[in-house]
Amino acid sequence: VIIITTKKGGSGKPVFSFSTQGSVSKLIKKTDVLSADEFRAFVNASPQGSSMVNGAPFKSLVGNANTNWQDEIYQSAMANDNNFSVSGTLKKVPFRVSSGYLYQNGILKTDNLQRLTGGISLSPSFFKDHLTINANAKGANNITRFANGAAISSAAYFDPTQPVNAENAFGNYYEWYDKSGQINKLAPRNPVALIDLYHNKSNVHRNYGNVQFDYKFHFLPELRANLNLGYDRAIGKGTVKVPAFAGQNFLDSGQNNQYANKINNKVGEFYLNYNKTIASVKSNVNATAGYGYYDNLATNTNYPFVRANGNIAPGSQPAFASGEQRNTMLSYYGRLIYSYDTRYILAASIRTDGVSKFSPSTRWGTFPSLALTWRINQEKFLVNSKTLSDLKLRLSYGVTGQQDINDNYGYLPVYGSSSNSSLVQFGNEFYSMGTPSAYDSGRKWEQTESYNVGLDYGFFNNRVTGSVDVYSKKTKDLLNVTPIPAGSNFSSRILTNVGNIDNKGVEFQINASPVSGQRFSWDVGFNATYNTSTITNLTAVNDPSYPGTQIPGVQQIHSVGYQPYAFYVYHQQYDQNGKPIEGVYVDVNKDGTINGDDLYRYKSPQAKFVFGFTSQVAYNNWSLSTVLRANLGNYMHNNVSTSAISSAVFNSLGFLQNSMSEIKTSGFYYGQPASDYFVQNASFLKMDNLSLAYRFRKGLGKSKLSLNANIQNVFTVTKYTGIDPEIYNGVDNILYPRPRIITVGANLQF
Repeated sequence: VIIITTKKGGSGKPVFSFSTQGSVSKLIKKTDVLSADEFRAFVNASPQGSSMVNGAPFKSLVGNANTNWQDEIYQSAMANDNNFSVSGTLKKVPFRVSSGYLYQNGILKTDNLQRLTGGISLSPSFFKDHLTINANAKGANNITRFANGAAISSAAYFDPTQPVNAENAFGNYYEWYDKSGQINKLAPRNPVALIDLYHNKSNVHRNYGNVQFDYKFHFLPELRANLNLGYDRAIGKGTVKVPAFAGQNFLDSGQNNQYANKINNKVGEFYLNYNKTIASVKSNVNATAGYGYYDNLATNTNYPFVRANGNIAPGSQPAFASGEQRNTMLSYYGRLIYSYDTRYILAASIRTDGVSKFSPSTRWGTFPSLALTWRINQEKFLVNSKTLSDLKLRLSYGVTGQQDINDNYGYLPVYGSSSNSSLVQFGNEFYSMGTPSAYDSGRKWEQTESYNVGLDYGFFNNRVTGSVDVYSKKTKDLLNVTPIPAGSNFSSRILTNVGNIDNKGVEFQINASPVSGQRFSWDVGFNATYNTSTITNLTAVNDPSYPGTQIPGVQQIHSVGYQPYAFYVYHQQYDQNGKPIEGVYVDVNKDGTINGDDLYRYKSPQAKFVFGFTSQVAYNNWSLSTVLRANLGNYMHNNVSTSAISSAVFNSLGFLQNSMSEIKTSGFYYGQPASDYFVQNASFLKMDNLSLAYRFRKGLGKSKLSLNANIQNVFTVTKYTGIDPEIYNGVDNILYPRPRIITVGANLQF
């Protein structure tokens, strides 16, 4: 902790603030693989261990090392974040100037981020405060080194009985060879070599800001005009370097590649607001009309593939030097809020948005909303209640739109440049082909229609507050990637509007202050949500025989009458000891044959119940707070464990591959990824955050000093056997693990 002392200034003097915090990130759970001793025992005990490969038994490939490859690539990562700011008033203009420096390592070795930031904001006012201006400008320079993420999966599968280093031509990192004495191109690469011999470094300059003008009309002070202009620009460039001798790029003779991109986003917003209280009729009118302009432009520079020696790989020269992706949205909106006697509130709005991602005939969407609020506690029969301090009934209806897709030009019949693997050779030159892209000229806004009934409450002078909401949401014209008949377009799948989903649920929230005193206080909060999602339509025409849209590469499907991303698997059969029988499944449709018709929809990654809990205790200068979350009813497909099979350990291509500890439980020889055995209950309880702070109140004059300590990702309680039970869409592959972060810091204001 650095304590800075300075002379105390009087009124109007600048206020200086300095904060610093250091943190350490730790890996708290690894992929559950066999240790070196367990792997040796497994290979030696398996009948396949005596099988011959390249003229020798698999047993002979077992090494003498004891290498924990995950320990070799992960680290306890340090970080330091420092921020300094000055705020005050200069010639009657409020200002704030800030700067910061962040140095952060990742838990995967060589991951590193350095960020230097600076910002300034001005808030002058004119014409006796009728015109206020808020101007903000910020800049950041990020220097990042990205580690090779391929090392994460390689560390799980590389033979733990082999050493990290061995004398060879590949940088003296151990690698597998094939029977011809060359590096085995299909074997996992040495994880440490993947980290050490990979150098991906980028530099991104970003600046963004806005200026907002708010004018209260002199002749009509109830009317305000607000104009906001903003921008966000960034220029990034980087290089990826791998030496020619590295096993990870031996076929390409290494690489010395470049990449670069730019973003240039602009925002323009203007609205008029009229707010008038009419005391004679106990009414208030608040009306707003506005316009928004949002433009997003991204430019990527295309470079050829360059080998480590600087030579350009044949056929890798791009057809175009750069490519642009741009989309623009325009918005017009109006809102009216009418209050009568502060008890009855009517709010209505309508907006229409147009986006360039859709064709001119479908790019505009109109989205209305209506809400009613009744402040029941202000009625005569409750206004004098000493117990009830707040009671509001809310009714609302609204339509929202969704156009957040990555395809900016999918409504146009365009040609795309072919990849480097699909070039045409004329003489000694290679040329790109123009390939037609699939398109849908009728693509339009996805729309969600929502109904909500809510009740807000408060008791004992709002010592206890909360709300209850019951909602129903119907989404139509889902923007979804779906298969299309062969020959009907220029692809087998297309992003289009198809499908409807219904969501229904209940949300409950309660906040309380059980203890509220000058020296000791305690605040708690609890919320619970129950939600169900059901797909009601997936085809343009009614087709009861359509099984649904299968998700490529995973055992999931969207089907009418089921939740999205339902697992599509076989029903596993077990022996009398509860062990799964390899390749034996239930004949679900009872036709005497086990085939794709016996796949069934089993569970979903979506939790039926979601809970949250917060608590904050303060005693004198100390405060302690925590945040916990829980999901119930969510399931995960443990795709990592599906590779725990003997046929992968004893690879016929001439190498040994490590496996998950699961291999000792299931005993599978061949892969059974479609078995419901790998669909696991992923319900969990997590403590996301635990924070302790101390604030000095004496001995510092007008200065303020506080110290804090914080832990993120404190613990997780779950039956799920994978690393993390909370993965989007419920398929667990080997991903960058979530670390535990311990942070200590100080903040000084003087």
